[in-house]
Amino acid sequence: MARSSTERLDAPEVLARHLRALLRRDPALRPVARLAGPFEIRLTPAGFSGLARVVCGQQLSVASARAIWGRFAALPGALDPAAYRRLGEEAVRATGFSAGKYRTLKIIAEAIESGDLDLAYAETLTAEEAIAYLTAHRGIGPWTAEIYLMFCAGHPDIFPAGDLALRRAVGHALGMEASPSIAETTVLAAPWAPYRHTAALLFWKYYAAVMRKAGGTAL
Repeated sequence: MARSSTERLDAPEVLARHLRALLRRDPALRPVARLAGPFEIRLTPAGFSGLARVVCGQQLSVASARAIWGRFAALPGALDPAAYRRLGEEAVRATGFSAGKYRTLKIIAEAIESGDLDLAYAETLTAEEAIAYLTAHRGIGPWTAEIYLMFCAGHPDIFPAGDLALRRAVGHALGMEASPSIAETTVLAAPWAPYRHTAALLFWKYYAAVMRKAGGTAL
């Protein structure tokens, strides 16, 4: 497998470099950046705890995910794969986790403990290979893999084309009549490699600053 050669997106100065490189690569994004305004990176700890947080947030509002995560993270041992496996389902579900999410994390914890799932190794791979590596493991779908790689691993080249707000922002910013499909968005984002994480942050900020502010499009 190939290795990701672009520096990890883990500091403001790195984001600034990646944004400059992205805008040089595609000057059509310069007006998008002007309208979007400044934006920041958002990182949380990697490893089992980071993946658990991503699983926690699946299909939930930000407020609900934050409340559930606060209760879950307070459980003794919840953020360690070996200790999590010893927690009973009742204790985990009492925090707000569904039965499915409890089982998903148990499968992930077992894979990490056995050495079958190496999250640090995933960080070294190219975007496509990292996603393929993670999704080859039970319980990890494309969205979970992409969000983990972006916001926990700081992978520089992830663009989660399945995100509806992101697709709407791309379509609006690029003057398209309708929001592009997942496949179309993936094609549109391809030239922004190896800075697709920065491009995604840019379009999310564009969505918040331009589209939500204008009251045009809601999730």
